[in-house]
Amino acid sequence: MKGEAEDRLMRALHDEHASALSFYALRLTNGDRARAEDVVQETLFRAWRHPRVLDQRDGSARAWLFTVARRIAIDGWRSAAARSEVPTEAPPELSEPDGTERAVQGWLVADAVAELSARHREVLGLCFFQGLSVADAAARLGVAEGTVKSRTHYALRALRLILEEKGVTR
Repeated sequence: MKGEAEDRLMRALHDEHASALSFYALRLTNGDRARAEDVVQETLFRAWRHPRVLDQRDGSARAWLFTVARRIAIDGWRSAAARSEVPTEAPPELSEPDGTERAVQGWLVADAVAELSARHREVLGLCFFQGLSVADAAARLGVAEGTVKSRTHYALRALRLILEEKGVTR
């Protein structure tokens, strides 16, 4: 019996008031259909929770629905204003990198390289910063190619440890 009464109530709401309430909500929301639908849905939900309001025959049921819809719309405006929402047509542009991050990383690496031994700094300078091959670096340093490879390996390992101590992670 209760389910049947609820069905009659919802049919009455829909048949008698839904279209007028939809037009009113659309005006309240300045043509925003999604917000208007939300207002109508919340209004009908509140009417469903208070079915005795709809039993009134003198037209005050519609007035009650319009008052509730207006209050819901006002509450929406207030909460939007409190959140400082600013509607835009397009998303804001992405910020362009200004090179700050790269400069900071460069300073950190330069400080870490300065803490290496002279031999490690020398081999990294030739192989990484000047771009020499292992053979060319070995010829310039007057050492075997294997020595350049091992110095490079240990220099990079030491550099990684120094950077980790400075809080730089991968």
